Amino acid sequence: MDKYLTVIGGVNMDISAALTAPFVPADSVPGQVTLGCGGVARNIAHNLRLMGHEVKFVSAFGGEIFGEMCWRECQAIGLDLTLSERCEGMRNGLYLCVNDQSGEMRAAVADTEIISCITPEFLEARISDINRSKLVIADTNISTEAILYLIDHCTAPLLVDTVSTAKAPRIIKALQQSQTKRLYALKLNLQETQAVTHCDTAKGAADWLTAMGVNQVYITLGSDGVYCSDGVCHERYKAIPTRVINTTGAGDAFIAGVAHAQMCQTPFPECAQTGLKAAHATLLSLQTVNPEIKNYLN
Repeated sequence: MDKYLTVIGGVNMDISAALTAPFVPADSVPGQVTLGCGGVARNIAHNLRLMGHEVKFVSAFGGEIFGEMCWRECQAIGLDLTLSERCEGMRNGLYLCVNDQSGEMRAAVADTEIISCITPEFLEARISDINRSKLVIADTNISTEAILYLIDHCTAPLLVDTVSTAKAPRIIKALQQSQTKRLYALKLNLQETQAVTHCDTAKGAADWLTAMGVNQVYITLGSDGVYCSDGVCHERYKAIPTRVINTTGAGDAFIAGVAHAQMCQTPFPECAQTGLKAAHATLLSLQTVNPEIKNYLN
């Protein structure tokens, strides 16, 4: 087993609007628009690089200008792209979001059709490198079939981020179809948790998920912190008081913080506290990834 982590999932060109006036539906509102490289898995990988880890990034990049821009930016921050692929004739993933004056997201659209290139066959060709990782993180932008392949063939500890309420059911379908029915860790927010478990409480949802085969469950609760459970230990940590500038990317930073803590051999459930510190750093930044995130982890 080598020292690197592997992160598998989406890379997008992010178009983000930060409003400088109150949001008005069906109207043009003054604000600042920025363009940059994003995507849940890419953001997680970027945060882990800033935390000092070697990271192999497994994704599909478009063959057009946005794909080229994202490829170059990933190289510039030090991600190893030897397991990624440029898909000629396909457009890169795109993510468009609008955040109001408080930094809360009011609307977003994700165009991630290119991620369908990450098939079980795509992963099978790379599985020996993936399995030499200390830790593997995947997002549910990849298909149910691809997640299922990882659950059944990834021998390194596998963490999954559920991404959204629309994509969270993929992990449940994969676990139901899995031969091994094992998953090292799962990170969800409260809305995603309710969408897949239909439980009213975080504890009920965590118990349901651990019974499904998830070893560690992390349910982020926004300003109320995080609830985590391994089926035996149940713990809730308060969020760090924060003047929120931008909420985009906080969940990505949280799971990167958890992974960082696990690489540092921090015991469960204390890894969640490192996740909260990472999320706190991101909430304080205009950028989706806070370039100073490592300074907030001590």
